[in-house]
Amino acid sequence: KTELVHLIELNTGQKDLYETVRATMNKRVREAIAARGIEQSQIVFLDALLKLRQICCHPKLLPQDFANDVHESAKLDFLKELLAVLIDEGRRILLFSQFTSMLALIEAECTRRKIKYLLLTGQSEDRETPVKRFQNKEVPLFLISLRAGGVGLNLTAADTVIHYDPWWNPAAENQATDRAHRIGQTKPVFVHKLV
Repeated sequence: KTELVHLIELNTGQKDLYETVRATMNKRVREAIAARGIEQSQIVFLDALLKLRQICCHPKLLPQDFANDVHESAKLDFLKELLAVLIDEGRRILLFSQFTSMLALIEAECTRRKIKYLLLTGQSEDRETPVKRFQNKEVPLFLISLRAGGVGLNLTAADTVIHYDPWWNPAAENQATDRAHRIGQTKPVFVHKLV
């Protein structure tokens, strides 16, 4: 298993939005702590972190009142280039994201670029069929929500794993990676982490 961490710099619109939301949420968190104390302010704090993480993935993940008409994502642009290279090389790819809404944006981009893919989220009623199709090498890309795909799947047809967004618990990422890097795997596995 080879892990590759790709540090991606936010584009100008994302940077400006990130700083605006950071300043706004910083004020809200401080006010909540002053009014209710740190123990009673955890929800406000977690909401602030969530919004900042969403901006890094794609500003479209934010609620409309925060997004400020920023519709570009440096990380998604990087992913498009990475997928083009990997698919041209004949790689078999598992792509994980915590956000199903981000998977929907990636799905739209794959459709636009005519990239064949499969999708597995917590809403998927049939897990067996997409797994079989991927294992039979019918489709090169499998989009999977981190929660739906973290355990119970054997996807040794994959030789590449992409973590679109980091998860707060590294063990969850490792479990997702282990869908490909496990007993029965005969190829080296490359793990790309987009940060």
